[in-house]
Amino acid sequence: MMNEDNLDVIIIGSGIGGLSCGALLAQYGLKVLVCESHTLPGGAAHGFQRQGFTFDSGPSLFSGLSYSPSPNPLRQVLDAVGEDLGWATYDTWGCCLPEGNFFSSVGADQFCDVVRELRGESAVREWRTLQQRMEPLKEAAIALPAAAVRFDLGALQTVGQFIPKLFKQLPYLTQLTGSFSQVIQGQVTDSFLLNWLDLMCFLLAGLPADGIIAAEMAFMFGEWYRPDVVLDYPIGGSGAIADALIRGLTKHGGQIRLGAHVEAILIDQNRAAGVRLQTGEELRCRQAVISNASYWDTAHLLPSSHTRYRKKQALPECPSFMHLHLGIDGHDLPHDLACHYIVVNDWQQGVTAPQNIVLVSIPSLLDPSLAPENKQVIHVYTPGNEPYDLWQGLDRKSSDYAQLKQRRAEVMWQALERIIPDIRSRCQVSLVGTPLTHERFLRRHRGTYGPAIQASKGLFPGPQTSISGLLCCGDSTFPGIGMPAVAASGFLTAHTLVPAQQQLAMLRRIGCMN
Repeated sequence: MMNEDNLDVIIIGSGIGGLSCGALLAQYGLKVLVCESHTLPGGAAHGFQRQGFTFDSGPSLFSGLSYSPSPNPLRQVLDAVGEDLGWATYDTWGCCLPEGNFFSSVGADQFCDVVRELRGESAVREWRTLQQRMEPLKEAAIALPAAAVRFDLGALQTVGQFIPKLFKQLPYLTQLTGSFSQVIQGQVTDSFLLNWLDLMCFLLAGLPADGIIAAEMAFMFGEWYRPDVVLDYPIGGSGAIADALIRGLTKHGGQIRLGAHVEAILIDQNRAAGVRLQTGEELRCRQAVISNASYWDTAHLLPSSHTRYRKKQALPECPSFMHLHLGIDGHDLPHDLACHYIVVNDWQQGVTAPQNIVLVSIPSLLDPSLAPENKQVIHVYTPGNEPYDLWQGLDRKSSDYAQLKQRRAEVMWQALERIIPDIRSRCQVSLVGTPLTHERFLRRHRGTYGPAIQASKGLFPGPQTSISGLLCCGDSTFPGIGMPAVAASGFLTAHTLVPAQQQLAMLRRIGCMN
């Protein structure tokens, strides 16, 4: 086992960004330790068990992971560290919208059938036109893989390998950093399509079309609306992704310590030199401390003298989540039950309105190992639209907290009843999560989904900070929020510490330069 007095890098937090970064650095030969406050790894994507049911704590929609080579940065990280896991694939999910209930599929054509039935041929023509408009943007978005990017002169070697591809996409590259609303302006006028696109943006990054950068939607269009595409679900749940990254970390000599809450970042001579744990133990490292915590939480780990960095607490923040985790009797369920549903209560309120959007995941339909025989596991959540202020200051053991949980969970029960009418009588396990749950178990400032940085007002910052030896990764850094984005941040941060030649060898090995 590695001697913890001989560390190159300490990573704070085992979210997917931190684990991606740590596994990559260990594969490159650095001595890495990941410190995780929780007793379970994975951050917002960890899994947990109750009474034989395995629950996902967070994301449930995955794509571009069951095949390789893939443009998905998380798939590229897994390839780079030589790890994989089993994947179940599917192509259809349910929609419960103000227009009615229907099933939608990924792929080039099926959504047009839905649009034709709901809105007519003029809306179909608009969608086809948008697909054509997005095609070159998609090619531009994937022309430079995240695995090749770096922020020093070594980029001449790594990014330089992709100059011919980038040159062909030059007319479109500048559009990718603007808001997606600029791309669709004048192209889409149908109200349903505009609402649908806002919804897709919100599910990707917690912001509507005028807030998300066009590159994220170009990637999504390229992945979801192409022929023969499937969606993926990790066998074993989202926690299996974290487990695969931990295997990549530890087989190359890296370590992870669970239940190791970092209380402070140690600064020696204006340089980050290590961390102090809540137990009082101090750990030192030679090259860098990397924070996978949010910017707000990272700021709180710094001495009060570092006021310049601590001011980043003023960044706008996305709201939090409500969760409903259920283990149910699976007998005689509706025969056409889908594994995922999107529920929208009222388009007029907007996709970011509190409790207006509800997501339902029934992953045991894809992976029966997640539930006991003849049972199903269900995760219902309001994705990044629950106000923290409603919960601030409440005692988690109080009757006021219990009553508010019951009231705020009702919208999730009602959404689920549109799919499984007798759901309440089927429940054998029922758990409600709140913004205070996010704040406590995920160590998230105010339980937030992440920074609400509008594309029109700037980009997420890169891995470097104003403090020497302190780097960041995760959903507070470029490219932003979402599993592909945080995996990409793991690449970007790892490659600030690795020679370009090693990065080039990795790019060849995973097929990015073919």
